[in-house]
Amino acid sequence: MIPRLQITLRACAPFLAAGLLGPTVSATGVPDFQREIRPILSRSCFQCHGPDAAERKGGKDGGEGLRLDTEKGALAALDDGAAIVPGHPEKSALLARIKAPDQDDRMPPLNSGRDLAPHEIAMLEAWVISGGKYGQHWAYEKPHRPALPEVIDKAWVRNGVDAFILVRLEQEGLAPQPEADRLALARRVALDLTGLPPTPEEADAFAQDQSPAAYERYVDRLLAAPAYGEHWARQWLDLARYADSAGYADDPQRTIWAYRDYVIRALNTNLPFDQFTIEQLAGDLLPTPTDEQLTATAFHRNTMTNNEGGTNDEEFRNAAVVDRTNTTLSVWMGTSFACAQCHTHKYDPITNAEYFQVFAFMNNTQDADRKDESPLLGVHSAEQKAQRALWEAELAAVETRVKALLAVPEAAATEPTDTTTDASALRKQIADMQQTTVPIQRELDPGQRRKTHRQLRGNYLALAEAVTEGVPVVFHPLPAGAPLNRLTLARWLVDDANPLTSRVTANRSWESIFGTGIVRTSEEFGAQGELPSHPELLDWLATELVREKWDMKKLLRLLVTSATYRQSSKVTPEMIERDPANRLLSRGPRFRLSAEMVRDQALAAGGLLSRKMFGPPVRPQQPSLGLSAAFGGSLDWQSSSGEDAHRRALYTEWRRTAPYPSLTTFDAPNREVCTLRRNQSNTPLQALVTLNDPVFLEAAQGLARRMTTGPGTSAEKATRGFRLCLTRPPTAQETARLIALHDETLASFKQSPDKATALATNPIGAAPAGADLPDLAAWTSVANVLLNLDETLMKR
Repeated sequence: MIPRLQITLRACAPFLAAGLLGPTVSATGVPDFQREIRPILSRSCFQCHGPDAAERKGGKDGGEGLRLDTEKGALAALDDGAAIVPGHPEKSALLARIKAPDQDDRMPPLNSGRDLAPHEIAMLEAWVISGGKYGQHWAYEKPHRPALPEVIDKAWVRNGVDAFILVRLEQEGLAPQPEADRLALARRVALDLTGLPPTPEEADAFAQDQSPAAYERYVDRLLAAPAYGEHWARQWLDLARYADSAGYADDPQRTIWAYRDYVIRALNTNLPFDQFTIEQLAGDLLPTPTDEQLTATAFHRNTMTNNEGGTNDEEFRNAAVVDRTNTTLSVWMGTSFACAQCHTHKYDPITNAEYFQVFAFMNNTQDADRKDESPLLGVHSAEQKAQRALWEAELAAVETRVKALLAVPEAAATEPTDTTTDASALRKQIADMQQTTVPIQRELDPGQRRKTHRQLRGNYLALAEAVTEGVPVVFHPLPAGAPLNRLTLARWLVDDANPLTSRVTANRSWESIFGTGIVRTSEEFGAQGELPSHPELLDWLATELVREKWDMKKLLRLLVTSATYRQSSKVTPEMIERDPANRLLSRGPRFRLSAEMVRDQALAAGGLLSRKMFGPPVRPQQPSLGLSAAFGGSLDWQSSSGEDAHRRALYTEWRRTAPYPSLTTFDAPNREVCTLRRNQSNTPLQALVTLNDPVFLEAAQGLARRMTTGPGTSAEKATRGFRLCLTRPPTAQETARLIALHDETLASFKQSPDKATALATNPIGAAPAGADLPDLAAWTSVANVLLNLDETLMKR
């Protein structure tokens, strides 16, 4: 007879990561709770039998409901028995209900569409037979540094990364791919570290350097390049939800670019990640903070503000604090903390009250959804700083001269008064230099501090009991006696005892380099996230990051110098069958470039890319239809001119209500909220952008001019353009096809000189003196094709 326990096992389709994590028990024959049992319980049971007491069902009449997320709850004596009786599946109500022959008794419920698979039922039964032991969720335990595994092919291993990858490949009966050719490797690592392809000359210099340390030297040059900080800043700005507008319906412009520049500088100077964290979350609370550290706090001033008439400032101030709370725990700890805003988390041990304890850390800053964005910090642009330095040097020289004259009265009496006039003028110029501003965080004075209450169902108007600052008890505690402020929270996040920050950070770097994180759900390390494909490797990387004092460049260098990374990305039929998504890393990384890289690479190939860094955002050309749709009659997007029209996409003005269209087509977010992981789509619109967008057309025109500069045969011109896009030289067949395309389009343009002139000169400008316009237009067509090749848009 089935015990009547009122167990309502509402199902979320349980799954184990296909193939890689496997629906199989461990080598001992005992199912692994973390890898095999917890995912089933989490996705099938925790919604109704998890941490959320308000939603919990089953259990004793009048009790708190059945809990299956804890061992104590699962073993608890209920009205008619226990859900799990260790070693006795025949007495365990959980198994009785999921195997019940009567559909009315069976769980998950009839017609839920979420029935447990037979192998999952068998695994649960084997687990109960083995004792039904629970364990802490893997991500909530502090990572411990594992020993490097023993491998058969020791010669292949270049560093610790390879040992963990190779041992898994050997277990699966797979072998790694040979190393990629030098030119492919030169392009791959340049794109990964700087977001830009190497020039043919740079790639050739590396390819011809046969010394044992040639690759490592090449990597070090890339890590030291200013472009490194620009490329990796883009990824951080997604997390920071950086935008040059305030959001909501009006979406007015916001001057906050100094924060973007701070991120670039911090990355280029290799500011340790723990210090990078502290400065952004609590730079204003440091002793005597610098302007840079104050600017860093704009991380949490990237939240949206609502300037519409009639809105309630407190409502939107509260919304900003909610966003800061969610963003902080998502970026640093990879948790779906936002789920606990309205109710206790249904899958992870985070209560609604604990949510508002973390909220309390963010609830006492001076900003309050004001139109003027105060508090503000005055800052100077890079050009202003350079000019100020010149004026200050001149002033110092003048003042030195004045002091020398005053020391000799006779000379002072005969010296013209111009010297003192010059000094006064310089002082005035320095004083009058117009500063820009950046919104920053500052803590309220002690007498003005707000009291934080738990909000019922996340409603800021429905306040429950008061709470004080704190962190969820499932994690390590705050330091005893530490002040309860943002600085303490920031230091808690990067404390060695924190189980998540180092894992999440290492995983995010892995995802950027290899395309998919060791934990594929890089935004979710909680119970609903996927398990790591290589858990020991993840913990080794996390502990390595902490051991190296949070040195991000060292971490990236470790990844890109590994034999794993240096493999060829060529795919064999066996790999497609055995490792289709490359989760085992049986080959090198291969995926589409990001939106910004697609654009920057095209401008670089066309010889148009400006390397100017820092300063206010720019407005490159965009299609007029997009402008009309975004701004209607009140058009305010005036395209930049000169080199500002061709700066890296990082510097493009980011409008939340209308982000730059060619970037969004390639999956860039609007940045209204934190974006932890960009999705990658493949749509016809992307090809239309790279074929027709004015920036890409201009890049093709620039590339054609580079191809035709100087003497050369058609084959040499085709090769020049091909290498500017792909680094490698074309094959004979590829060259022949490009020449055939040129010749075919040339014949057409000779019949239509007006079309030739338009394609060769609009929008880039007049052709070089003496240029053959039909020929230049034909090469522009070839260049357009080169910029649209699948291989051009991919990292391989």
